[in-house]
Amino acid sequence: MNFGRAVNFYSKLLGVELESIDCGTEKMACLPDDAGAISWTPDFKPSKDGVLVHMNCGTDIDGWIERVIANGGTIDRPKTKIEVEGRGWFALFIDSEGNRLGLYGE
Repeated sequence: MNFGRAVNFYSKLLGVELESIDCGTEKMACLPDDAGAISWTPDFKPSKDGVLVHMNCGTDIDGWIERVIANGGTIDRPKTKIEVEGRGWFALFIDSEGNRLGLYGE
C-alpha cells in the first residue's frame, strides 16, 4: 500500500485537505473537524473482499463516480438503481490501493 497515494486519492475524492501525521509505525491522515481518518500500519493489507463501506454522495453520485476514475480508482459495479422505491442509486469502486468501497446517493 502506498499511503501517500491513498491520501491523495481521498483528498481529491472528498474535496478536502487531509492532515497527515507520521506516528512511527503508524500513519494517519485526518479529515477536517475530526470527521474521521485514514490510517495505515505495515500489517494492513488492502482488500476488495472485506467489509463494504458506503459513502453518501447526496445528489451527486455521478460526480463522485467521475472523481473516482479521474483519481486512479476503478468502478467495480456501475451506478445501479436500488430496488427499494425511493432509496436512490449505488455504485462500487476500487480505490487507489485495491480496497472496495461503495457510493450511495441520487
